[in-house]
Amino acid sequence: MQHVYNLYATYIIKSRMQCAGGALEELLVSAKKQDCLTVGVYESAKVMNVDPDSVAFCVLATDEEYECDIALQIHFTLIQAFCFDNDINVVRVNDIERLADILGSEESGEPKDAHCILVTSSEDDSWKGSALEKLSVFCEESRSVYEWVPAITLPER
Repeated sequence: MQHVYNLYATYIIKSRMQCAGGALEELLVSAKKQDCLTVGVYESAKVMNVDPDSVAFCVLATDEEYECDIALQIHFTLIQAFCFDNDINVVRVNDIERLADILGSEESGEPKDAHCILVTSSEDDSWKGSALEKLSVFCEESRSVYEWVPAITLPER
């Protein structure tokens, strides 16, 4: 019986992560169209310092190449603390290349620094819909089981 329960729990977790991954992609695409994204660790820190109330959602991204980058991990810790103090939902994504694909590249052709992405509010928040709501519920459910910064897997292309 325990084996069946474990399989069911694994299925539910994967299903939730896939749903959240689709919602995250939808949110990022919508926010990008509305020019409501701040991309980059330092750029995000500036926005958080100047206008923390404008931040609706935070994404922290890394991959194996950056797991041992102590400076980046310190930035992540500070950003997470800021988000917790300001009731901003935050998630982690472990596929920085996929995230960079969604965001596109700089005008110079270089990929954007996708280690930290903020979704900010705009004058017209009509684009914020079910995707942000789904992610908020996902984060709330994750916190209820002591997963403070849940990991999300983005859908493959």
